[in-house]
Amino acid sequence: PGAGKGTQAKKVAALYGGPHLSPGDMFRDHFRRGTELGVRAKAFMDRGELVPDEIVVAMIEQRIAARDCAQGFILDGFPRTVAQAEALDQMLGRAGLPEPLVVHVKLDASLILRRLTGRRVCKVGGEIYNIYDRPPKTPNRCDHDSGELVQRDDDREEVIKERLAAYEEHTQPVVAYYRRRGLVQDLDGSGAPEEVTRALFAVIDREEGRGGHL
Repeated sequence: PGAGKGTQAKKVAALYGGPHLSPGDMFRDHFRRGTELGVRAKAFMDRGELVPDEIVVAMIEQRIAARDCAQGFILDGFPRTVAQAEALDQMLGRAGLPEPLVVHVKLDASLILRRLTGRRVCKVGGEIYNIYDRPPKTPNRCDHDSGELVQRDDDREEVIKERLAAYEEHTQPVVAYYRRRGLVQDLDGSGAPEEVTRALFAVIDREEGRGGHL
């Protein structure tokens, strides 16, 4: 949480192609549309808890069945549990796609808290700001469309601490799951976004150049 994976995933999608798939975005979209999966997911998200695997997997499987995912996609924040990783293996196998390149963005917990508690999102276009490190020109207003900037419910400090605890319990084992298979590339997420982007692109280019997971 708060490592900048959403920002970096969008840049990867823009440069290399393929849709950017974020379970969080999917959940919020489903909730706005009043779907059963969205309503069930939001109840967990608001408490800072991980959404149960069956809900996440159902939503991901529904999305990657779309035509634009036929040649691959960028997953942002999935899988979060070993069960989800195993489900993804099955999905990729059925789709005839190779094993994933897994990027593990590493960041100190104190910096995560600063990034997340300071994060504000534009209600109109979804642009992301940080009141500490990347504030808007006009307080609480987006630079692009003057939309109101809001703090997500799951960006409050008490919820973030629950998210970090859940990450340690459920998601760290996923890193070990993929590391045993030689699929993990570690990335330092503490630098400026542009620095992290350059390092990430270098990882992707290196994997692509040696016929890796792309």
